[in-house]
Amino acid sequence: MMVELDPATDDARLAARLASDLDSSFESLVVAHQDRLFTIAFRTGGDRHDAEELVQDCFVRAYRALATYPPTRIRELRLRGWLTTILLNAGRNRARVKRVPTTELTFEPGAEPAVDPLTRRDERETWARLLAGLTSAQRTAVVLRHVDGMSYAEIAEATGRPEGTVKAHVHRGLAALRTALLAAERREREEIPA
Repeated sequence: MMVELDPATDDARLAARLASDLDSSFESLVVAHQDRLFTIAFRTGGDRHDAEELVQDCFVRAYRALATYPPTRIRELRLRGWLTTILLNAGRNRARVKRVPTTELTFEPGAEPAVDPLTRRDERETWARLLAGLTSAQRTAVVLRHVDGMSYAEIAEATGRPEGTVKAHVHRGLAALRTALLAAERREREEIPA
């Protein structure tokens, strides 16, 4: 029997630990959220090195903020959304200074043994190219919803946008991905000689 972990409960426990001893508990915060934040940064920004720096910057900002918060405020934090907000804001600040290329964006899901690695890589590159073609708001909403699994309410809180706007960005982003994928498949069929 597999026990499913509840991120909200785990975050509540972690927030309580951070409130009582920030320095000894902060590493647990990093371990619990670093992979998720890297995935968001990489898939919305497109560059592995920039994503690593952005996540590091996010944790530095988080630590500095936590060091100034009273314990009661730390206990009340919903860490998942709070860290996502910090990451997205840091990314927007960085984008103002430097335009992040989106052509390197690649998905790295777990390998499927029955699939040819070259085919799998081509599929990842296709999806990455299609995702990179979305607007920044759509790409962020789609990644947070369908890659990170955040609820619309959590995305709205993290991005500072109304929930209806988030739903629209996800809907329009998915529609644009669907249209672009169908067009790419049509072009491929037309290029293959009969």
